[in-house]
Amino acid sequence: MINVTKPYLPPMEEYTKYLEKIWASNQLTNNGPLVRELEAELKKYLGVKHLFFVSNGTIALQIAIKALGSTGDIITTPFSYVATTSSIVWEGCNPIFVDIDKDTLCLDPDLIEEAITPDTSAILATHVYGYPCDVNAIAEIAGRNNLKVIYDAAHAFGVKYKGSSILKYGDISTLSFHATKLFHTVEGGAVVTNDNELAHRIKYMRNFGHKGQEDFWGLGINGKNSEFHAAMGLCILPRVDELIAKRKQISEAYDDLLAEKTLVKPTEPEDVEYNYAYYPVIFPLEDKLLDVQKALSEKGIYPRRYFYPSLNNLDYVISKSLPVSESIAQRVLCLPIYYEMSIDDVELVSDIIKDTT
Repeated sequence: MINVTKPYLPPMEEYTKYLEKIWASNQLTNNGPLVRELEAELKKYLGVKHLFFVSNGTIALQIAIKALGSTGDIITTPFSYVATTSSIVWEGCNPIFVDIDKDTLCLDPDLIEEAITPDTSAILATHVYGYPCDVNAIAEIAGRNNLKVIYDAAHAFGVKYKGSSILKYGDISTLSFHATKLFHTVEGGAVVTNDNELAHRIKYMRNFGHKGQEDFWGLGINGKNSEFHAAMGLCILPRVDELIAKRKQISEAYDDLLAEKTLVKPTEPEDVEYNYAYYPVIFPLEDKLLDVQKALSEKGIYPRRYFYPSLNNLDYVISKSLPVSESIAQRVLCLPIYYEMSIDDVELVSDIIKDTT
């Protein structure tokens, strides 16, 4: 069976060494030594000022919205994982969808300002498949209109723009460390900011607002993560460059093998160091996608329709027509890509696609 992804697991003996430390300390959670070590190593690797390890990428988004004091309307993308939208609704705000750019599949900055109203407090954009948004254009729009900016960077671990981490842009960026991600902690995520005041709020928000055992600073939630999850991250982080290099090799093999087919990939912006987190292909018609998906599944190969449906069609949001997002969502398929995938596997997937299309 070839799934769209397969979690990388480190050698068992490496993880066991961290388990021995956990048994010795008898501290399983509550900002333990491994959590603090992982945060320090992640800040160093990613080149960011403040990073808070949390229980998952969804709670990271919810904390980001709350930390910024966002209310009313939040302009966002309809082309992302459902958590991007559900976090906005969960926090009592209204997602105002703006269509995506047909080439990058990220939020189209040319359409943002016409969607801004007196009730708009923030922009929440996704670096789709790890391809960066137009961060400069969004920064200009946010500055002119006094809006906060959150980037859902769940797919963008390790991505750089003009030599620096993409996580440096916006007021807050959020990460997912779910098992399906390039870098994972089984379950987990992070909230990233370079703003000292925001970091102060996030620190307390993540842990119920605790300021010592019997004192509290503001409203908080349980967003903590455990020593066991941090241990997995500490095992995997030193191998991230190797994981990216292997994914790049697989991606380039797909490029060569599928070069003659009428499949389109998102456009990678200039000055970007990509992480090869996904391998999305856009078919000319949804029927072609469904034919390929069926042919692959008959051989035990399971790609994924990331992201379908377009989020403006969820039953708990105000629906509106967004033709680019709706069209892409119907026609995009993410092909299998993961560290242990062989070039023979890539050839098998590619041959089935070529035979079917």
